[in-house]
Amino acid sequence: MGLSSEDVSKRIQVYGKNRMDQGKTPSFASLFFAQFKDFLILVLLAAAVISGIAGEISDAMLIIVIVIMNALIGTVQEKKAQTSMAALKRLTIPEAKVLRNGKRVIVKSDDLVPGDIVYLDAGDFVPADGRLIEEASLKITEASLTGESVPVDKDTTAITDPLTALGDRSNSVYMTSLVNYGRGQFIVTATGMNSEIGKIAGMIQGTHSIQTPLQKRLDELGRILASGAIFACVAVFAIGLIRGGDPLLLFLTAVSLAVAAIPEGLPAIVTVVLAIGVQKLVSKNALIRKLPAVETLGCASVICCDKTGTLTQNRMTIEKIIANDQIQNASDLKAKIMNGPEKMIVEIGMLCNDASIITSKDGVQQIGDPTEVAMIDLAESLDYNQSAVAMKLPRVGELPFDSQRKMMTTIHRVGDTWYSFTKGAPDIMLERVRYYFRDNQIIPMNDELARGLTDKINILSDQAYRVIAYAYRQYDTMPEVSAENLEHDLIFCGMTGMIDPPREEVKEAIKICKRAGIKTVMITGDHKNTAVAIAKQLDLFEKDSLAYTGTELSEMNDKELHDRIKNIAVFARVAPEHKVRIVNAWQRKGHVVAMTGDGVNDAPALKKADIGCAMGITGTDVSKEAAEMILTDDNFATIVAAVREGRGIYANIKKAVHFLLSCNIAEILILFMATIIGWVQPLLPIHILWINLITDSLPALALGVEKNSAEIMNEKPRSPKESIFAHGMGGRIVFQGMVLAAITLMVYQTGFANYNVEVARTMCFAVLGFSQITHALNVRSQKNSIFSSRLFTNPYLWGALGISCVLQLAVLLVPAFQSVFNVVAMNTAQWFVVFIGSVCPILVVELTKLIGHVMRKYFIQTKK
Repeated sequence: MGLSSEDVSKRIQVYGKNRMDQGKTPSFASLFFAQFKDFLILVLLAAAVISGIAGEISDAMLIIVIVIMNALIGTVQEKKAQTSMAALKRLTIPEAKVLRNGKRVIVKSDDLVPGDIVYLDAGDFVPADGRLIEEASLKITEASLTGESVPVDKDTTAITDPLTALGDRSNSVYMTSLVNYGRGQFIVTATGMNSEIGKIAGMIQGTHSIQTPLQKRLDELGRILASGAIFACVAVFAIGLIRGGDPLLLFLTAVSLAVAAIPEGLPAIVTVVLAIGVQKLVSKNALIRKLPAVETLGCASVICCDKTGTLTQNRMTIEKIIANDQIQNASDLKAKIMNGPEKMIVEIGMLCNDASIITSKDGVQQIGDPTEVAMIDLAESLDYNQSAVAMKLPRVGELPFDSQRKMMTTIHRVGDTWYSFTKGAPDIMLERVRYYFRDNQIIPMNDELARGLTDKINILSDQAYRVIAYAYRQYDTMPEVSAENLEHDLIFCGMTGMIDPPREEVKEAIKICKRAGIKTVMITGDHKNTAVAIAKQLDLFEKDSLAYTGTELSEMNDKELHDRIKNIAVFARVAPEHKVRIVNAWQRKGHVVAMTGDGVNDAPALKKADIGCAMGITGTDVSKEAAEMILTDDNFATIVAAVREGRGIYANIKKAVHFLLSCNIAEILILFMATIIGWVQPLLPIHILWINLITDSLPALALGVEKNSAEIMNEKPRSPKESIFAHGMGGRIVFQGMVLAAITLMVYQTGFANYNVEVARTMCFAVLGFSQITHALNVRSQKNSIFSSRLFTNPYLWGALGISCVLQLAVLLVPAFQSVFNVVAMNTAQWFVVFIGSVCPILVVELTKLIGHVMRKYFIQTKK
């Protein structure tokens, strides 16, 4: 009679409502203030405070405006990412059919408790977890929870092994799953946060996002810059005091050094470069939800990828036909005139079928079981029209598919003749047949023929094909509709082998990943043999590769997994906690992990991974909102394109950092050396800020949109621990900064010796600005000459250089600006010195590149 109202009230007190806990969502204000945790931002704020104390209010205000804008952009991005639990709540089922007080009633699913008896019919969503107590041909889609690509047959058979994978628990039903076929009753065993979907919700709450490699590198950079700035400021102030200098003037000089040391525009430049990368990826079917995730893709060394829909087409397709004792490709049927058993296979598959494909102005809609849709697809590819054939052979009776019989039969009438069409599991079917339709003849089935067919079934099964058998009978009168009558003494026609085939472009994408040093791992809810077969077709499963099931993974301790994971190419029949464990294992090995997924079961792993990639078409709201990237075409090849873009973005950010820091080092050295030598201060704080924000920032921003190198996917992934100054970049930055400083100091000394301090300071300001503008061309490539074929491939850089030149000239030539910036007009001779000084950085750096090229060529020849 079910639970009583009194029992329900008591159990709600114990187990709570059947709903997801929301968790605490951070407010906009808390997210905004969290943006100020980055060390570089704190350094910028300190520089603003120092500038304000020194009376440089305009400098302080400019820095603060930059910092606030950067924080607002970050806050908006973070706010969008805080809705995973809200999506889980939207999955809660509003109503359920339940037995209460001896009556069948409809209640809110929130009020379900363990012990309730719930009814299920086709089209229902399962409102709670439970064990089946009654079923009739029940099929349930559990893809979003288990990853199983086709509906699962359910039964009431007891399962005693506690390690049985979720996808193999045929007597269990799970909250949010969809009933495709049949009906059933189950007793509720878990509700709310205790359900399988609730456990996933808890895992999402307990999984924290980690810093991206770029965020770590920028944090490291901030600390280096802060340490350098503090040392330089203290040294200048102390040396000046020892030399008897004016404390106030020395303090202002120290402020100038602090401003020179910190690249104020860097956070904004990084944000803009990432935002531009996001827009590029949108056009390539990748939607980025968190800006830093773009760069994280660039150093991905492992991609843990779901099979169904990402590596495969997510569409069951008949690829093989077994007829006339031969295995042939289904695509070959188009080229020949079909008759006999092949024709019967196609017609039985089309008519003994409850699915349909509807074409409308909104597109093609597939309705029904994917295996039955595949049969209609095959028929339509051979120019059959399901509706027209159904009119010639109208259905007059049927035996629905049953998980015990593993067959389905329909009865069709043609004039005074009736036919029964049967399809089902080939092993069961072969036990029920009496005749074999072969070579247009009906012959008796014997043991030898049956063994031959069984061998062919095994061949296809070993290749992960789902094999369906087809048979028929003919009657002179309408037969009795019963399994005993219809499904015996059948005429066997043949079989089909269907599979969810790999996407055509994925094999090439995996090849690119191998060349780029990226390991691709398949993680799926499907069966092991199916997963391995697809992996082999994609060249993902190689000679030394291993495949493990979720059950085998559960039996493995962390050390065993750590030791073996490098060779594991396929994980099959896995649960949500397995996916998180796999991601953890790769991360502990020091890898940057990208994880793809579409189901609710994927959400914890998507959030745990360095970058989660959710499916835009088949993905659930939960998976999308737990991920940093959404693939709008559900395609693995899109991930590879995004990795390419991510690598290019990081390379461009390095160019911007290289440019800004070499320029800032030049500014520090100019002020530091002038103070040590005892010269009059060559640059004022306003000069430094102007150069940092205008003549530095615009070219740096343009460097951030350089086109990707053709060789970028031939390089191995960089280590997430790798410094931004690796591969000699730190040395180049310091050397080039010294070159810029030396040139500027020589020009300053020339002006000071031949004219006066105002002219010398003006020449110093002019040559520093213009030399940094030309220096932007040097950093486009670390090895290649600026006069290579790529010279004019970045129109944005040339536009930025032009704008910077015009602005710098305006300050130097327009009287109103001259007074604001404390500069004076220069004569032709002075301008000539500035011009020579401005092009010298190109000459020096080109010479070093030439020397480097000759040395590399020499060492290569020596090795040979």
